[in-house]
Amino acid sequence: MQEDLARRIASQSQYQLLKGRRNRFGWTLTLLMLVVYYGFVMLVAFNKPFLAQRLGDGVTTLGIPIGFGVIVFTILITAFYVRRANAEFDTLSDAVAKAAMK
Repeated sequence: MQEDLARRIASQSQYQLLKGRRNRFGWTLTLLMLVVYYGFVMLVAFNKPFLAQRLGDGVTTLGIPIGFGVIVFTILITAFYVRRANAEFDTLSDAVAKAAMK
């Protein structure tokens, strides 16, 4: 029974659409996160003088807001993924499940 259900789901065009969109979106966000994170790590490793530039007369350096930006970017792309998953991917998943139960 389970194999038959899995076969019916896998053969649906809506399932293929869902799988393709979700994978493409996930890999895109993963690539963006890797670029941002490793870009920051590379700056730390290879351009310390750039990050050590002081902002104004205080002790805060340029590295602090850039590092904070990496954290904010992570939160934003997570929120973006959740919003799209709730709006688009859940709708497609429900349609696939309903069609498979027929």
